Amino acid sequence: MNASSHETAFAETAEAVLARLAVPFPQGLPPQEAAARLERYGPNALRRQKPRSALRILLHQFQGVIVALLVLATVFSLVIGDVVEALAILVVLLLNGAIGFFTELRAARSMEALFSIAEVRTRVRRDGMLIEVDARDLVPGDLVVLEAGDVVTADLRLVEASGLYCDESVLTGESLPVLKTTAPLPPQTVLGDRKNMGFKGAAVTRGAGMGVVVQSGMQTEIGKISQLAMEASTETTPLERQLAQLGQRLVWLTLVLAAAIIAAGLVQGHPLTGMIQTGVALAVAAIPEGIPVVATLSLARGMWRMVQRNALISRLSSVETLGATTLILTDKTGTLTENRMSVVQVLLDGESLDLGESIAPAEEVRYRWALRIGMLCNNAELGAGEEGRTGDPTELALLSAAHEAGLGPDDARPRLVQHAFETDSLMMATVHALPEGGALYAVKGAPEAVIASCSEVLGPEGVRPLDAEEKEAWIARNALAAGKGLRGIGLAMKRAETAEEAPYEGLTLVAIACLADPLRKDVPPAIAACQSAGIRVIMLTGDHAETAARIAKDSGISEDGVVAIEGRELAGLDLEDASEETLERLRHASVFARVAPATKLALVSFFQREGETVAMTGDGVNDAPALKKADIGIAMGKRGTQVAREAAHMVLKDDDFATIVEAVRQGRVIFGNIRKFVVYLMSCNLSEILVVGIAVGAGLPAPLLPLQILFLNLVTDVFPALALGMGRGDGQEMQRPPRDRTEPILARREWRRIVLFGAFVTLATMGAFAGALYGLHLATPEAVTVAFVALAMGQLWNVFNMREGDTHALRNDVTRNPYVWGALALCLVLIAAALWLPGLTDVLQLPSPGVSGLLLAVAMSLLPPVLGHLALRFRA
Repeated sequence: MNASSHETAFAETAEAVLARLAVPFPQGLPPQEAAARLERYGPNALRRQKPRSALRILLHQFQGVIVALLVLATVFSLVIGDVVEALAILVVLLLNGAIGFFTELRAARSMEALFSIAEVRTRVRRDGMLIEVDARDLVPGDLVVLEAGDVVTADLRLVEASGLYCDESVLTGESLPVLKTTAPLPPQTVLGDRKNMGFKGAAVTRGAGMGVVVQSGMQTEIGKISQLAMEASTETTPLERQLAQLGQRLVWLTLVLAAAIIAAGLVQGHPLTGMIQTGVALAVAAIPEGIPVVATLSLARGMWRMVQRNALISRLSSVETLGATTLILTDKTGTLTENRMSVVQVLLDGESLDLGESIAPAEEVRYRWALRIGMLCNNAELGAGEEGRTGDPTELALLSAAHEAGLGPDDARPRLVQHAFETDSLMMATVHALPEGGALYAVKGAPEAVIASCSEVLGPEGVRPLDAEEKEAWIARNALAAGKGLRGIGLAMKRAETAEEAPYEGLTLVAIACLADPLRKDVPPAIAACQSAGIRVIMLTGDHAETAARIAKDSGISEDGVVAIEGRELAGLDLEDASEETLERLRHASVFARVAPATKLALVSFFQREGETVAMTGDGVNDAPALKKADIGIAMGKRGTQVAREAAHMVLKDDDFATIVEAVRQGRVIFGNIRKFVVYLMSCNLSEILVVGIAVGAGLPAPLLPLQILFLNLVTDVFPALALGMGRGDGQEMQRPPRDRTEPILARREWRRIVLFGAFVTLATMGAFAGALYGLHLATPEAVTVAFVALAMGQLWNVFNMREGDTHALRNDVTRNPYVWGALALCLVLIAAALWLPGLTDVLQLPSPGVSGLLLAVAMSLLPPVLGHLALRFRA
């Protein structure tokens, strides 16, 4: 069978499809033929994206311009014979690579563990016998037997169907089960209306049937969407783009500064080799090589916090991307709603009862009868817990309502006869024995059909006749509820002498139960939090517009009136060439209903072109292409399909929409932390360049030696910066609007702070160096030690300048960060080791300057936080 045959199977008779596939009916394929077809068509499985190997993850850590420059510096140091300096630079490279490798490897393996699924078995008829086979071994032509509770494991053309309902929300987004038939359909029938097909991934909620496999594996509808998801281009994250841009700019800046200082040194008569060594050291100092290390650890810290809150992040930078999110495109079914029907309203004669209100079933006879009918005319089972619930979602909703109202075994009656649901009558009936004799007929079905079969109605005073005008009024009430996105189920009954009477004649109308897929309780506060943070939420769903609009209103997505656009309005429309009027409608829409997978993908691209940083949530196969295309795709871990989880950047293990809000907050905290440690690192590194550059330009001895510069970069820079990356924020992150994704990590304010704080540290260091040379009259080696200590400690105290200008000098997010105090203590110990540890002191060439020299260095090191406090008061 070729690929195009699947496109026409629904338009052919079942007999024609069986004949074309050469299937003996009802015996099924012989085992030898099934094996031959398996060899021909391949296993019935979706191709998975190849997991990233450990080697690929490791190589990823050593990409980028900063790493390239450090490698060149290492090679140059080896060429000139400075092995110690080369090893120092190499340590920086390996440290960065190791940290990034292990954090990304851990994230990748966590996601792969989540994707592992158990073997699925399927019942098929082969050679006249009903057997179970691995779903991977299904082939075109296999006869698959379906019953309630089964999952369809390939695309089937149904040949038998008895009250068969399938939940296809995983594919179409439609939350209500679809009644299946076997009759051929018109060739132009769209996917969602092909009622004679069973699609891979759908769940059988009710009835029984049999279908012949027409497509398997990647040729199924799910497989096609999976392929589309694989082909969807993946956007680089804003953080990745900004770090890359920053690195490129710093490389050029570094080369210019290093060349200028080398030239100035040569003019002043310094030896060529020494100045080149100093230039290399300054080049390493000018580039804050700690940025990749600290950024990786900061993002990893955020990822691990997310894991503790039931969210798995596939890429570290995705945590920060959530912080830049300006728009969330969210699926409805299973994301905003529970993907489980419930009774929310009961229409009685003359009044309506909302189940949210206080109802006393013992006093309201009509309400009790309505729930009893829903319980009796029912084939579902509640069981114990969520796992024990089996049956049609509508019947489960009716059972749950009866259970919550206190109805139990005393309200049940022995079942004598069942009249199954039929498409002709649109009703179902069960007949039960009454204790006093006779039979009770319990009927449920489409409201219009039930009302038409009723001659009486149960009113407040008892049973009374039901005339044509009142029937029209009941139908109008049901239509009004349907306009609110509710699904009506008519409930009626009658008493009779025997169980053999016509089930749908002379009925008494009791009520219309109105059902809805309920909104998750934690969704409205989560959406409110998004809106307070300046994040817009838009619903994309395969469900009907009325239902989607109700959920949008109840969840708070749109309070002033829901603007809903049907998917058919966008089908075939090129959004890149659409009219301004159409684009304006899209910009103001809060709901897109009945949207196809390709339309979701087009909408994600449209909003990205509009300048939005787009997060896309979803759980179905139909969401996968848009999940991959979005700046960050968020899939549900419980309800989510394998295809959706693989396409997403983040998976919510508990399917809790509120977790997204916490992820957004974490992202904003992390970006703030990244800005802080970048400003800190660059201001410290700038001070090193200025100290050496000013001294060389003025004809003074070099206040820092190359190895001392590398030691400072490795010790006093990285640990405080790492501590800043561990900050938890000031608690006001979700009260601020999202930043523009085009805004660089270092905006004008950050550059101003880098220059200002770098100048303060430079002033303190040069003041200490000059004081040691001309005040204390120390020799140059001892004066270098004073400059080294003043610079090292001045950089440490510079960490307190990284607070916001409107916060208290002693009580802020920096001083409340315990990691900052730990980092300072560790760095002070390392500085002491550099001064007094035998061997290390000799390598770094740091002779003792005496007590007076050390006191001078410590006193001058306090200058940066004092000047920084004054600058922050003026909002530097």
